[in-house]
Amino acid sequence: MESRIITPGPYRATKLWNEVTKFFRAGMPLKKHRVHFKLYANCFTASEAIDWLHHLLKSNSNFGAEVTRQQTIQLLRKFLKNHVIEDLKGRWGSEDLDDNNALYRFPSTSPVKPVPNRHPLWKRSSLENVFKERENLFKLPHFSRRTPKKPDFKVEQENDVCETEEDFVNDGPKELSKKDIEEIWGNITLIHLQKILALPSLEEVLNPAQINPNHIMYNMTHTSKHGVVVLEEKTDDLPHWVLSAMKCLANWPRNNDMSQATYVGFERDVFRTVADYFLGLPEPLLTFEYYELFVNILGLLQPHLERVAIEALQLCCLLLPPANRRKLQLLMRMISRMSQNVDMPRLHDAMGTRSLMIQTFSRCVLCCAEEVDLDELLATRLVSFLLDHHQDVLQVPCYLQTAVLDHMQYLRRAHVKVADGVPAYYFCKQISKQEFEAQRLTTSQAAIEELLENIIKDRNLSVKDKKKKLRQFQKEYPEIYRSRFPTTESEAKLFEHKPTIKQPMLVLKKPKFHSIRY
Repeated sequence: MESRIITPGPYRATKLWNEVTKFFRAGMPLKKHRVHFKLYANCFTASEAIDWLHHLLKSNSNFGAEVTRQQTIQLLRKFLKNHVIEDLKGRWGSEDLDDNNALYRFPSTSPVKPVPNRHPLWKRSSLENVFKERENLFKLPHFSRRTPKKPDFKVEQENDVCETEEDFVNDGPKELSKKDIEEIWGNITLIHLQKILALPSLEEVLNPAQINPNHIMYNMTHTSKHGVVVLEEKTDDLPHWVLSAMKCLANWPRNNDMSQATYVGFERDVFRTVADYFLGLPEPLLTFEYYELFVNILGLLQPHLERVAIEALQLCCLLLPPANRRKLQLLMRMISRMSQNVDMPRLHDAMGTRSLMIQTFSRCVLCCAEEVDLDELLATRLVSFLLDHHQDVLQVPCYLQTAVLDHMQYLRRAHVKVADGVPAYYFCKQISKQEFEAQRLTTSQAAIEELLENIIKDRNLSVKDKKKKLRQFQKEYPEIYRSRFPTTESEAKLFEHKPTIKQPMLVLKKPKFHSIRY
């Protein structure tokens, strides 16, 4: 049965649960089975259900091929507990289901979980106030990943539109406070994230009170040459013995610490040490508060949206506390190297290294504070994607820093209108996409025309080089070149004041003419 993509939005995990439930009830083959000489119709064995549901989950683009048979069994147990299925005697409410020939059936009605209207962690009234306050304090133009160097704004007063440049005077450079800079980092990050997720608002998937701009700023600016966050507080870092164990596994069998004697099964014990540390953390690396946000990004993990998902994860991982981001970076680097290391001994009797890494560390990367029925499957899907794209996901997005610096530069140019000796401040109104595209085209064309004039007026260029550059410009921008030089005469005037070089006299002697008479 073809899977349907559950797009980003509030309570995506609940929607996915309802979707899988409907697929399972609609597609699971029902047969006749005989038990103790008695025939039962419209039922299935536990093993048959596991086989069918496992195939469904692996082929479903919302979960991916990393789903294991054991995870499928766990999901069926939750189906039994939530009365999606029942045994032949109508019993349900427990998780007593194993991979065997025990018979089960569907109840007459399937309980579809209701989707709540609001997230329980915050109230709508306070949420709307925070977002409204952000919009009033920070009205931006239409942003793209390539933010223009000098963004165009439509400037308005509360009721009147200012139409003449004479109404403005420059009041000198404006000093931005620390709070102003933090607001800029936080708001521009949220604007880009909202655009990437294609959501009308982030309020249903992200509590704005959770955003700490200092985390974003630190994660962007305090990195090593490999892009890993460098912590100022060493007490927040991984313990030395965990770092040594991770380095040992990442570089296996090239272990630099030769003082540690090895033995048969040594690598398994080292791996268990690292796993125990991460599984013992008080909360997942992506934190409980950002669970809903990362679950929504899972809806972008499609082949045609891979680049979009990477960009969304880049921004979301900047929201993490620096200590969490550093742990996540080092963990993904370790398990990536281990998964690709052909010399790594088998660490599990029934599972390959990649599958073992994903199954072991998925819950310490992503899980909900209150258990969600699809937690394990969603975490597996996310860690699998991170394992393949962690270098891109966990690098610093340069375009975000450019957008922040450009906006800070704009704000430092204070524009004030003086009326009766009292300065009246103006705000920036967001313009439509069509207006932005028109302004962008006009600004770009003006910059190209300015480039042409610079070539024409450059006195350091020789005539040969200038003609060469003009030919290149004419080839790239024929319309702009034609508007500047509509005729060949106007182009020729550009070089007419240049002194011409006399032709060398090749013939120095008077030629002799011979008679052709005979």
